[in-house]
Amino acid sequence: MSPGTGTLDVARIQADFPILKRQVNGKRLVYLDSASSAQKPQVVLDAMDRIYRESYANVHRGVYTIAEEATAAFEAARTKVARFVGASESREIVFTRNATEAINLVAYSWARANLRAGDVVVLSHLEHHANVVPWHILREERGVEIRWIPLTDDQRLDLEDLDRLLDGASLLAVTAMSNVTGTIVDVAHLARAARAAGAHVLVDGCQAVPQMPVDVADWGADFVAFSAHKLLGPSGIGALWARAELLEAMPPFMGGGEMIRDVTTEGFVPNELPWKFEAGTPAIVEAVGMGAAIDYLQAIGMEEVRAHERALTQYALDALGDRFGDRLTIYGPPSADDRGGVISFLFDDIHAHDVSQVVDEEGVCVRAGHHCAKPLMRQLGIPATTRASFGVYNDQADADALVDALAKAESFFAV
Repeated sequence: MSPGTGTLDVARIQADFPILKRQVNGKRLVYLDSASSAQKPQVVLDAMDRIYRESYANVHRGVYTIAEEATAAFEAARTKVARFVGASESREIVFTRNATEAINLVAYSWARANLRAGDVVVLSHLEHHANVVPWHILREERGVEIRWIPLTDDQRLDLEDLDRLLDGASLLAVTAMSNVTGTIVDVAHLARAARAAGAHVLVDGCQAVPQMPVDVADWGADFVAFSAHKLLGPSGIGALWARAELLEAMPPFMGGGEMIRDVTTEGFVPNELPWKFEAGTPAIVEAVGMGAAIDYLQAIGMEEVRAHERALTQYALDALGDRFGDRLTIYGPPSADDRGGVISFLFDDIHAHDVSQVVDEEGVCVRAGHHCAKPLMRQLGIPATTRASFGVYNDQADADALVDALAKAESFFAV
């Protein structure tokens, strides 16, 4: 157990991730970019390799042994995803390429079937581009109105005018946790307000699902999008959870094989849920990897994961404040109780990208840029930040390595 990081045996967890054994620039690898994409434990790599080696075949179509094994593994992964987020049934889980595709599925299928000129979509200034651009496209195409929930000085949602913003709205689309500031959004509160106003609710759960217990019923959402690669699984697969009655009413997102029950020269009949929205050969092996990642996280316990993230984030916030004081601006709520394992920061006179390059020389991997959140950057009045983000495999030594590397960067640019 690492002191100050909850009850997890982080050293044991680190041993499960092969990539953490390597060195970069002669230094041990300190990976602090999990908000972008998390590393993969050996059990995920093994599960995917096993399918390729022993049971790879296309799913849902073959009646031979390995095809049935592949289909069983693929659908078992769907069941794991459904249970992980509290879905009432597995057919409410649609596999997508990533969370971006999941949000676009909602925008192109549900929104285009239900929204017209003058209808209102409410977003927040915390949103990732994936939950902004589809609605801009819809505005240009259909003439819908977009309203924005503003921010407080510490980058929480300013809900003082929420009732007016939601008045007459058809959809509230909001992140559960900012990928820039780490701000945790009270989704359940927002969803209750949205429902009272007659609006549906879409949640970008990319950052929240890997870091804390999530129950879509408790959130009161209609749609929740998330990706496997942020929760220790592979890239190339994500999921959309949606209420079954909404999915039943929505038109297909893409056309092709698998998503049909019948096709004639006159038309087609779509398949049952969830395959109605899964055209073509799916990401079979990636789904199995996603299921293995969920097994791994559930073996740890999501309450424990959240406690670890909270404690480590607070440790890092305190260490950064003690070392750099006012020379370093940290964005987001001051307490880790109100944020996830994401810390974005800026030195007064050093560009975010320069900082990232210098700390890489110390083996420390951090992100620099606008983090696919340019509207938020404009609200902050800055072009970019440097961002460190923690995973279940990080500990206080990693936070200390970040602080030491940043001190070297500050010293380097002071010369």
